[in-house]
Amino acid sequence: MTGRDASIEIIQRELTAFARRARHKASQLHPDLSLVTYSMLDLMYERGGCRAADLASYFMLDKSTVSRQVGSLEKLGLLRRETDPEDHRGQILRPTEAGLALLRDAYQQRRQSFTERFTEWSDEDVARLAAYLVRYGQAD
Repeated sequence: MTGRDASIEIIQRELTAFARRARHKASQLHPDLSLVTYSMLDLMYERGGCRAADLASYFMLDKSTVSRQVGSLEKLGLLRRETDPEDHRGQILRPTEAGLALLRDAYQQRRQSFTERFTEWSDEDVARLAAYLVRYGQAD
């Protein structure tokens, strides 16, 4: 295996481990909340609300999966539906106050976890990782 191939293997392994830790952390936030549902709620907040079709497109999921996840969030009292002012047939999904509180708590927990993980890293290393992650995310 070449150096590049070995590096790609390491990246794949580490990102998979990162995703597993993220799923575990999501389950600790709320026992009925998966990483997918948490991520959807987070995107709704980030965008100031969005449609179910936006969630399906962003997360590359089919509409029935999104519908189940949205229903779960609604049942838990973490999101509300509002009539789309641009298309009265559509709905905008937004976090409720309980959803916002959960997102605030999650943000604080994530921030603390990352801060602890990077304690031994230099500012330059942290900045480099941030730039690489942005670059990786823009590759799609």
